[in-house]
Amino acid sequence: MMEELSMHILDIAENSITASATDVYIEINEDTVCNTFVFTIKDNGCGMNKEMVENVRSPFTTSRTTRRVGLGIPFLEQTCIQCNGNLLLESEEGTGTTLIATMHHDHIDRPPLGDIASTMQIILCLNENINFIYKHVVNGNEFVIDTKEIKDELDGVPLNQPDVMLWMKETVQEGLQDIKQGL
Repeated sequence: MMEELSMHILDIAENSITASATDVYIEINEDTVCNTFVFTIKDNGCGMNKEMVENVRSPFTTSRTTRRVGLGIPFLEQTCIQCNGNLLLESEEGTGTTLIATMHHDHIDRPPLGDIASTMQIILCLNENINFIYKHVVNGNEFVIDTKEIKDELDGVPLNQPDVMLWMKETVQEGLQDIKQGL
């Protein structure tokens, strides 16, 4: 079982990358007033057929060839249910996939978010040909980072260049700190 939600987000984002997505949208919405923690990952990858969507919650269903089990989605669904939430998965072949994980924000069994800045740094910087939008909302305050805009601004400097990677992580950390303080 994954001990941090950021690792689930990384796992699902890797699924989007494997599915040949060119655009991936990741949103985390924390609302302590409504007691909800929701994260959404939406991509324009190859999608899944109906049979795969029906079976993907089984740990013995995977598209990977390196191992015969796929535990990410079953563990995530178990975590959501355990935390009074649910997992919604919609996919259409040739169109893409949307995953929405919900749980109670203050549930004692909800894993911590973890180091989301490092997770997003990895996702955003090491996939140069994919456009990512990462949005994080805390009680209505939001932070957004869009790699397409960053790539346009950098004018050919790769996202995996060390200074850019460090800047990306620091930008996410500062953005999260600002929204958590209500700025």
